[in-house]
Amino acid sequence: MKSLLLTMALLAVILPMSARPTGSVLAAAAESQVGVTTIYDPSYVKLVYPGGDLPIERGVCADVIIRAFRRIGVDLQALVHDDMRRAFGAYPRAWGLKRPDANIDHRRVPNLMTFFARRGKSLALGAPYEAGDVVAWRLPGGLYHIGVVVSGETVVHNVGNGARSEPVLHAFTIIGHYRW
Repeated sequence: MKSLLLTMALLAVILPMSARPTGSVLAAAAESQVGVTTIYDPSYVKLVYPGGDLPIERGVCADVIIRAFRRIGVDLQALVHDDMRRAFGAYPRAWGLKRPDANIDHRRVPNLMTFFARRGKSLALGAPYEAGDVVAWRLPGGLYHIGVVVSGETVVHNVGNGARSEPVLHAFTIIGHYRW
């Protein structure tokens, strides 16, 4: 694992962003949160826009995705918010909002799933999983969950104890598979 991270770090220095293997870089960006984001915190927080984030030591599963994408130069807070402003009716109505909220919308798994699908990033649930793929699950009890594939069955996610790298790809019911 250390050799993969070293390789990704070298690629980040040597290659321009356009030439980097996005999946591997995204997986390494997700892994960089393990041991750093140690607190599960679903609190509503007023964020700077664009580029806002919770303190790095806290967050939810969606924050793993947001931070990993931000490390590869993609601001999901801004992209999701802009898409929701253009097509609010295409997004879930589970929270009773009447308009987009840049503080929280990108931190909700169903909104990320909708955004990725609208951007044409969906893959078949049975398609092979690669490093950097984003996977959404339905947990027991019906809760949504999301993480980033690192390799094989290993995923970086935050299911309640901070960002972890664990072999849980098929541990829950997969309901979404996305590749950037």
